[in-house]
Amino acid sequence: MSVAAAGEPAPAEVRKRPKNRKSQLALAAAEMFCERGYHGVSLDEIATAVGISGPAIYRHFPNKYAMLVHATRQLVEAVLTATDLPAGGDPEQRLDQLLAVLARLAVDHRRVAGLYQWEWRYLEPEHREEFLAELGTLAARLADPLRAVRPELTGRDTYALVRAALSVFGSLGTHRAAIARGRAEAVLRRVAWAVLRDEPATPVSPLPEHPSPEPVTGVTARREILLAESITLFHRHGYHAVAVEDIGRAAGINASSVYRYFPGKADILAAAFYRASERVTESTAAALAGAAGDEDALRRMAESYVELTFERSALVSVYLAENNNLPRADRHELRKMQRLHVEEWVRLLGRLRPGLAAPEARVLVHAGLNLVTDLSRLVRFDRRSGMDRHLVRLTLTVLKA
Repeated sequence: MSVAAAGEPAPAEVRKRPKNRKSQLALAAAEMFCERGYHGVSLDEIATAVGISGPAIYRHFPNKYAMLVHATRQLVEAVLTATDLPAGGDPEQRLDQLLAVLARLAVDHRRVAGLYQWEWRYLEPEHREEFLAELGTLAARLADPLRAVRPELTGRDTYALVRAALSVFGSLGTHRAAIARGRAEAVLRRVAWAVLRDEPATPVSPLPEHPSPEPVTGVTARREILLAESITLFHRHGYHAVAVEDIGRAAGINASSVYRYFPGKADILAAAFYRASERVTESTAAALAGAAGDEDALRRMAESYVELTFERSALVSVYLAENNNLPRADRHELRKMQRLHVEEWVRLLGRLRPGLAAPEARVLVHAGLNLVTDLSRLVRFDRRSGMDRHLVRLTLTVLKA
């Protein structure tokens, strides 16, 4: 060990670059993308979070998109590696092992689960197909033992139940409700089992239809057309990929005319959010007002949420996916309204299940709501098939697990 000569300054400590710097950057980026949205994060902010300069990022990634691709692959690789269990054995035990692994991963990766929920839609077609193919691999790992445990299921029903179970695990990343790690894992595993044991989607009586609202006219009609076209475009392409010119063109007017009805694009998004929040509040109030008791109220709330989600799937999708792009004041107000809606379910569930702790009740509510919104993006709404009734029952299965 060398010692500096008297009077000489000690040599500066040489800082070594961590070998896992690329993974650190990808994880920091993933957490920030999920918290604030892919477009709401800059490279400099990611660099600051890791403690390096902005230009230093380019030693590892050529741009922000490359970080999104790497972070998504990192998440999928972690899941596929952990669920690559040895072949053979009792299928029910294998399925239980897989659910236990997925429950642990859901807790471990809670802060980046938004990559699975929403942020992957910013991937380009090549990388999106890669992501969906790997998600298919994961689904097959659950479907194989499930078919052995429940041979009466058709292939379609098997994958529908698997997709619902995966939605349960993904739901933990859609909220920040506090719950102890061990309890969260136990709840998710229990709920996933309840979903996989559910009855298949056999045809049943559909929900009653409600009359369409009366058409509006004049200035109100033009504003409503703009809002409806904006919601469709935001849902299809994402908020940042849509320009005011696109909205005007879809509504049949010049871009400059859009500003007669809305000050800017962010205000259109906020209007969509308030519209969605109003619809949720109205449907919840109607369900509770006509209920014969708590059990009936829970069923009615599940029915109204399924109906709203499927009949206004684009609006609900935008409501869930684009909140990071709202103006700050609107974002805080609307998140408060979302929490109040969840607490309405939690209070009702608490009355029906007095021994259920509030943290567990919140996890169950978020899992039930997420299951509906997740499947609404994959299943075509058709009252004749009875799919709406099946989803109501599945939602209630989650809430009562």
